[in-house]
Amino acid sequence: MSNHVPNNPIILMATVYLKIFPAVRKELVYWQKRAAEIPDQELRTQALSSISSKRFHCQGGAVYSILAHQNWQKAVRFIVAYQTISDYLDNLCDRSNSMDPENFRLLHHAMIDALSCNDSKTDYYKYFESKDDKGYLKELVRTCNEALASLNHIDLFQEHALKLAKLYMDLQVHKHVIMEERIPRLTKWSENMNAYPLSWYEFSAAAGSTLGIYCLACYGFAGRLSSDRASRLVSGYFPYIQCLHILLDYYIDQVEDKEEEDLNFCNYYPDQITMQERFRHFLLEAHVNSTMLPDAPFHQMVLQGLVGLYLGDEKLKLIDGSRQMKRQLLKASGVASKFFHWNTRSYYYLKRLVTSS
Repeated sequence: MSNHVPNNPIILMATVYLKIFPAVRKELVYWQKRAAEIPDQELRTQALSSISSKRFHCQGGAVYSILAHQNWQKAVRFIVAYQTISDYLDNLCDRSNSMDPENFRLLHHAMIDALSCNDSKTDYYKYFESKDDKGYLKELVRTCNEALASLNHIDLFQEHALKLAKLYMDLQVHKHVIMEERIPRLTKWSENMNAYPLSWYEFSAAAGSTLGIYCLACYGFAGRLSSDRASRLVSGYFPYIQCLHILLDYYIDQVEDKEEEDLNFCNYYPDQITMQERFRHFLLEAHVNSTMLPDAPFHQMVLQGLVGLYLGDEKLKLIDGSRQMKRQLLKASGVASKFFHWNTRSYYYLKRLVTSS
């Protein structure tokens, strides 16, 4: 892969399909094999489920590896391992019989250790009902550490990435406790941490994205991370791009989350019109922020890709008012979003044809 960062959707998608996705697939084949070796049935089930049902998280995150230039494969390895930790732990916490916040905090400390590059002795399953994963979670952490070890200005990366990771960990703790405590905890946390004109559920959404971490890492892998650039990347992604990312993710999962009684931030908007207006506001704010980033056309395409990808998901058909939401956001996002949307719809169409044949 050359050092040129794609600046149009067609080149970006060609790079993604021909280089990035095959590399992601290779990494996930390995982790799927490791997950299948987990002795404990519950841990094995959740590890395999997180890979099979959420692999598109790894694929989406790995698009940032393009920014890593010649070290793009190392970036893919890190992103896939880190995102697999995130998805696995999310599954464990969603389906856990325990509602102990210390259990969730200790489990998610793996995401801090994965960035810290310390030889962690943490017993992540200390408070969890299941324990024997045959070293699966620690190997994921170690893989992240090994990839990051060669990072340019690793101290600078860690300074900023760990702040984002700690917000992510706090969110996961508060959103998985007993139902009666979730909103009070998230509201109080937001009041203490939120310096933006965001509601508690919007701030929580911003904290729930890993995109800023991947962005920082990939500039580090390319040897292009400086103090000024790291600050610009974080302020560019947090809160608005990350907020829009997670709200779109929650938006398409509304029916599933209702069935599973999982917390969904979209449920806290007073009505559909308010939610549509806020999504559009975040899209416009995110667009303004993306124009001020290095390699601005790339980040703008990522933003447009998020809109096109999520609004092309087949789960949208089950959501009331989704047609109007899709029309408004695709119009506000621009032509490239419609290209990514068409791409996503074509993917699902071809997938149905293959499945039915």
